[in-house]
Amino acid sequence: MKSAVETLSPTRAKLTVEVPFEELKPSLDAAYKAIAQQINVPGFRRGKVPPMVIDRQVGREAVLGQAINEALPQVYSEALRENELEPLGQPELEITRQDDEGLEFVAELDVRPEVEVPEFEGLEVQVEDAVVSDEDLDEQLNAMRERFGTLADVERPAADGDFVTIDLQATKDGEPVEGAEITGTSYRVGRGGMLDGLDEAVTGMSAGDETTFTSQLVGGDLVGQDVEVALKVTGVQEQELPELDDDFAQTASEFDTLDELKDDLRERLARGKRIEQAAEARDAVLEKLLEAVEIPLPESMVAEELTARRQSIEQQLAQAGMTLQAYLDEEEQTVDEFEADLEKRVRDAVAAQFLLDEVAKSREFGIEQQELSEHLVRRAQQSGQDPQEFANHMFAHNHIPDLVQEILRGKALALMVESATITDASGNPVDVANLRPDGTLGDPAEAGDAEGDEGDEGVAEYAVGGSADEPADEPADEATDETTDEAASDEGAKS
Repeated sequence: MKSAVETLSPTRAKLTVEVPFEELKPSLDAAYKAIAQQINVPGFRRGKVPPMVIDRQVGREAVLGQAINEALPQVYSEALRENELEPLGQPELEITRQDDEGLEFVAELDVRPEVEVPEFEGLEVQVEDAVVSDEDLDEQLNAMRERFGTLADVERPAADGDFVTIDLQATKDGEPVEGAEITGTSYRVGRGGMLDGLDEAVTGMSAGDETTFTSQLVGGDLVGQDVEVALKVTGVQEQELPELDDDFAQTASEFDTLDELKDDLRERLARGKRIEQAAEARDAVLEKLLEAVEIPLPESMVAEELTARRQSIEQQLAQAGMTLQAYLDEEEQTVDEFEADLEKRVRDAVAAQFLLDEVAKSREFGIEQQELSEHLVRRAQQSGQDPQEFANHMFAHNHIPDLVQEILRGKALALMVESATITDASGNPVDVANLRPDGTLGDPAEAGDAEGDEGDEGVAEYAVGGSADEPADEPADEATDETTDEAASDEGAKS
């Protein structure tokens, strides 16, 4: 076999391969044998039909074509290895000659670009202070009080924070909209997320009051269109919160005193702040490194990822009961600005993958079976699936190599972050090397004992579970956070 490569661009190559007939002989023999098992020829037993008879029955070209189809994948793979090409996606392949002299084909394909990793030892980045304020603590305590609060009927107009029982009916041109009617639903004034204009309409209404307002539906055939909404308030309740004292601490927690509860909450908040700090450090390090290196990107790969991201965003918004236009209005962003921002994020994410892959390759990182198992469990939890079912799906659809690459990228990013010099806004050093996944700080001796594991477990897990492939949060994740109060994952690799 002879092969030659022509570089069309830093991410595109043209591979020309010539295979002499002698090298195709095993595949040709296999094709004759397979066809002999499939045809019936008078005078010959099935499977014993001679090649010359098969040529007369089905044609030499058909046999040669089957042989080439069988040999082509292996020949293509060998040519890639011989020329040290790392393909990205399927090639555009054209067979230019196939006859008794052999096979010749040309493949144009996207290839992994060469990446020169910038120096990351001692890279300086700054993050926000990890300070738990009194306001942070009060917010947590108030959230706990609300969970243990009670509702009491009131004979006054509804105000912000009250709970109202409402009936809604949407109409279009005087006709009721099918599926756009609810009765006896409890709604908290000021919460938002149901219908635009509902908070303004219901504020100041008392039990028995009725009104109408114009809004837009977030689902159904009339999504995005103006409809008239008839609103009736059948009840108004205010929430009565328990007093913050030792009795409340005993009711709401395992602690005997309010001071013990506050100390525990403050420590939990501090752990969360440290995790947020690590996320900010991770993003800052990756962003600085991407600014320091120019990585050519395959446009087809960018376009494919853009389409996937766009569909994912629309799906998440739909699940949250929000249209894309409503989200853009809320963010005060135009469609063009959204598209430009999304493309930048995608390009940064693809570039980050190439950068992290190169670091993992140069450091010869590896993974253990336990790491893969733990990563499978984390990914299953993130997607809300049963771990065993998730693992079976990954194996069945050959996604395990993708998961392995995610882990390696996480280790590469963890190495970069741990190698950087990180300080907070007050100038204090930030310790990420000893940060555990739960936000606590381990003993530096633990990191020394784990030397040789290609990166601290906590940081590596955080890097993979957070955003090993992206330097910034996904817009859809922000929308989902704001509308459903659930933390959305910004995993870069697809499954």
